[in-house]
Amino acid sequence: MATSPRTEPARSGSRWILPGEVGDLSALAAELGIATAAAKVLAHRGLGDSVAARHFLHPSLDDLLDPLTLRDMPAAVERIRRAIAASEKILIYGDYDVDGTTSVVLLTKAIELAGGAADYHVPHRLKDGYGMRPEVVETMAAEGVKLIVSVDTGIRAAEVVKRATELGIDVIVTDHHLPESELPPALAVLNPNRPDCPYPEKNLCGAGVAFKLVQALLATLGWPDAKVRRTCESFLKLAAIATVADVVPLTGENRVIVKHGLEGLHDVRNPGLRALLDVAGFTGDSIPSARQVAFQIAPRLNAAGRMDTARAVVELFLTSDAARARELAQQLHDQNTERQQVELGIRETCAGLAVEESAAALVYYDERWHRGVLGIVAARLVERLHRPVFVLGRNEDDGLVQGSGRSIPAFHLLEALESMPELFRKFGGHKYAAGVTMEASQVEEFRRRFNAYAAERLTPDDFLRQVEIDAVLELREITEQAVAGIFSLSPFGTGNPPPHFAALNVEVAGPPVVMKEKHLRITVRQNGRTLTLKAWNFAEHATELAPGTRIDIAFQIEEDAYSAARGYAPWSATLRDFRMA
Repeated sequence: MATSPRTEPARSGSRWILPGEVGDLSALAAELGIATAAAKVLAHRGLGDSVAARHFLHPSLDDLLDPLTLRDMPAAVERIRRAIAASEKILIYGDYDVDGTTSVVLLTKAIELAGGAADYHVPHRLKDGYGMRPEVVETMAAEGVKLIVSVDTGIRAAEVVKRATELGIDVIVTDHHLPESELPPALAVLNPNRPDCPYPEKNLCGAGVAFKLVQALLATLGWPDAKVRRTCESFLKLAAIATVADVVPLTGENRVIVKHGLEGLHDVRNPGLRALLDVAGFTGDSIPSARQVAFQIAPRLNAAGRMDTARAVVELFLTSDAARARELAQQLHDQNTERQQVELGIRETCAGLAVEESAAALVYYDERWHRGVLGIVAARLVERLHRPVFVLGRNEDDGLVQGSGRSIPAFHLLEALESMPELFRKFGGHKYAAGVTMEASQVEEFRRRFNAYAAERLTPDDFLRQVEIDAVLELREITEQAVAGIFSLSPFGTGNPPPHFAALNVEVAGPPVVMKEKHLRITVRQNGRTLTLKAWNFAEHATELAPGTRIDIAFQIEEDAYSAARGYAPWSATLRDFRMA
């Protein structure tokens, strides 16, 4: 039986949460055909039962849930089929991030396969902001649109939906964000998070909900079951990319979508997706992991909406012209490079600003900052400072201040904003991320009240970075079989993070090697076994890691394509934290 985990301090600024005892796991490991290192992780994460563990390790397409379980799904499918049969004008109303743009593509392609055609609208992040707008609906009505299907948006657009109805347009809302107390008055509202929806998977992203609509629609076309299944599998590729990019938990149905969607990238026929993978460095047989999707694929797709317009992303995936696809993929690559430079400049400016050590929450503001990257900057600052942060810029068109915030586990960002609504023209979000619009004259008051609200609710321990250890290992346990078992737990992401391991009382086996002035490579020894680890941004700790020093290490095992390409093991160990033994 497992015992409770224990929390112990590590080096300054972090706290380790060590796992409780889990007993002998050799039988579980043998039954699953994995090494005990992976079995320890499964047990720590509540999957110590062999049936549950096997189900987790081998998610099947048969585990995809019945889309008709979503409230209003039959009505939505019937209305789309009727629009297709009558050749009505259909508009897909999306959003500018990866989740929104891929949702547009999924539904546009599905309607095309069903014999119809749909146009789409993707708002401009800086000019239009988030959400559905009445003027767009009015323009569409003038152009003869009779059906609007929202994707990844619309759940809080009651007034816009009402206006569409007045203009004779039916609206189907597909969304995953939390609804208000009353749902929009749409013909159908597909959202697993509406209170009366019995759908068991509440963590779908917007593209996940759109995929369920695609599933239900394709099932009505009279195709053989094998063709429906094969076509749905092809849609999983983009749904998987969106699921990873939207940082929803990679558990339950999302794990099925991502596991099979990423495996499907072995065979990519869509010219746009192929061009995107190529420009991101995934040529030949190489396919991205969930982590690589998050850090190499998603940023290129998001860059379009951050730096310009996200319509290029939709065109990329809808074009059948390989040359045009390559041109668009290169455009996204260049925009991402620009985004990185702009983001770095803002982060360096923030790092140079004086921060009071007593500040519980921070607000950074400069009217010159590019508003398209403020959310990313806020996220990076939270990683470094481990406290709630807002980063704000100014809209030149109307003079209003806009920006994004990110938070830490102990602090609910939206509740903080709801305690001071009079400061904002608009605000919204959830526990970890939020956005605000306000008058410039309110920034200082917001800074003061945001900090005061956090100071009343956060304790010193809340500001410590927590490192949750999944398993304590002896170095002798790190074998090729163990590494294979660890990788079988992927795809990794929110809800199923890459495991953290600890090795206790190991000896630094030699002087650490400094790499590029910022990083280290260190080798540790335990009972005759050694392990070499990469330690990113640890150069300042080199003097603490002198040969012979005994330390506890927290580390991760990661796939390493660079090492594999040079003929070495296709994995490496990365130091995440250490403390004196």
